[in-house]
Amino acid sequence: MNLSPLFTPQSVAVIGVSASNDRHPANVIFFKNLLRYPVKTYAVNVKGGAIDGEQVFPSVSAIPGSIDLAVIAVRAEYVPAVLEECIGAAVKSAIVISGGFSEVGQDDLQARLVSIAAGAGFPFVGPNCLGIYSPGVVDTFFLPTERMVQPVAGDVAVVSQSGGILVDLLVKFAREGVGISSAISIGNKAYIRELQLLEFLDDDPRTGVIVFYVEGFAKNEGRAFVQRAAKCRKPVIVLKAGKTSEGSAAVSSHTASLAGDYRVFASVLAQYGIIEARNELELVSFCEALSCYPDTVIKGRVGIISGSGGHGAMAVDACVGGGLAVPRFTEAVQQSLRNSLSESIRTIASVANPVDLTGSAVENDFIAAVEAFCEIADIDSILLLMLPYLPGISADLGARLSKVYRRHGKPLIAYVPHVEKYRMLIEGFELNRVPVASSIESAVHMTSVLRRCRLC
Repeated sequence: MNLSPLFTPQSVAVIGVSASNDRHPANVIFFKNLLRYPVKTYAVNVKGGAIDGEQVFPSVSAIPGSIDLAVIAVRAEYVPAVLEECIGAAVKSAIVISGGFSEVGQDDLQARLVSIAAGAGFPFVGPNCLGIYSPGVVDTFFLPTERMVQPVAGDVAVVSQSGGILVDLLVKFAREGVGISSAISIGNKAYIRELQLLEFLDDDPRTGVIVFYVEGFAKNEGRAFVQRAAKCRKPVIVLKAGKTSEGSAAVSSHTASLAGDYRVFASVLAQYGIIEARNELELVSFCEALSCYPDTVIKGRVGIISGSGGHGAMAVDACVGGGLAVPRFTEAVQQSLRNSLSESIRTIASVANPVDLTGSAVENDFIAAVEAFCEIADIDSILLLMLPYLPGISADLGARLSKVYRRHGKPLIAYVPHVEKYRMLIEGFELNRVPVASSIESAVHMTSVLRRCRLC
């Protein structure tokens, strides 16, 4: 099946718009795409007519020209007939927003959708989902634009059974500066499932990192998914719900999925080298790091630079707790590092690893320390704890330090408090593809995933 029309449609028909309810999901989707996206957008309702001066077609077949994507938002019992009509009108794909299928016990109705689609080789996402959001291309989420927080365009693709979790992740991505290629809410995943999406995204030139929020799989499906993910040319990250018996019960009641034995699934992920995020904090951190360093693999020997001894000590604890090493530098390395610093801090800086440049450090001290770290063979990554309130540094330091990374190639991960006052410093890193964490814990997560990621 060709899934491209789902992700990069040139034309969209929104089926189920209402003449009396402006907040109907179909209406939100129709006007959002009509007014804010380059895709040709058509409204469909059996009654025809017009909405705000826009023609409403009585059927998909009445629309002039071909349709790449149909977004179906009608009552569940009408969906099979609408799906058949789309196939008959040579529509290329569909997203079924409508709920009222297996998640509420209507298994036969959902099976009918699958039978219709399978008979025609017709790809559809859903039912009971939000669909697909691709920045600057298409947005089938029935969420008003003014309430959505949208990440910038990037190379992370996120596939989620839960629409709510997906939207929450987008908020976190936007806050942390993680860009996305697409966000896919698959709901009941009646026909198009994780495996097909993994295969598509592995070949998608816009995607560099692939994320799955998974609640459950059909019998034997989980192992097939992991085996395919192990062959993927891109980093694959999995966040699994239903880790406990109580969580499994909640999963079953949500999208009628079988959560399965989490311990078995987690062990299979580890066996095949697939990255598992234990929570949303790890997931967002992993995405940011792998988006910047998709092909980087480290052994996990970290060099830490800070302007505060306390920050350095906390980072050491977090690194060691996460299985990373913070090797102490030899006396020769320490002396060389000390000699590279400005005279005002040479006698007061601690240079054993972590390196504490103290609050008296100036911009060139941080640059000299990063330069020195790039030449130290005992470390394979640099954790930089930036305190923007130190008087000796400027908002340009992020960009200047990124130049050092670009010359040497040793992965650099920065921690900078994420507040608007420090935005210019953060952007100096981000624009040069250096990940910036909003907490020390997140910075350590970013470092640790480079150790866990395999070159494919």
